Amino acid sequence: MPSIVTLLYVGVGGFVGSVLRYLVKVWIEGFGTAFPLGTLVVNVIGSFCLGFIISVMEYKEILSEDARLFLTIGLLGGFTTMSTFSYDSYRLLERKDLALFFMNVGGTIILTLLAVFLGIRLGLIFLNK
Repeated sequence: MPSIVTLLYVGVGGFVGSVLRYLVKVWIEGFGTAFPLGTLVVNVIGSFCLGFIISVMEYKEILSEDARLFLTIGLLGGFTTMSTFSYDSYRLLERKDLALFFMNVGGTIILTLLAVFLGIRLGLIFLNK
């Protein structure tokens, strides 16, 4: 069973990530678009950061286990959002906007996978590997 301190790291990280997700989404969607660009951008940024952190941690223990949990499960888990992605996609289907639906689903899957890959590559470059 995780310690109370570990649970606090994850919980505080989740809080910070959720607030950041909301701020980024509101800022981006303030530009006015029918496409849920804020959710896509948040998921791409979060995927890139997760790839970078995981690749660096795999080769070098720069962060403590609690710091890793704070950043990956807490902050990035709260920041990225599959539930919002799913809801946004459903709403596009409900509006019968198939072009935006497929752009959202395809863009999210392709761009977040690419972001994880790029994050890992950057982490390896950072470590000179």
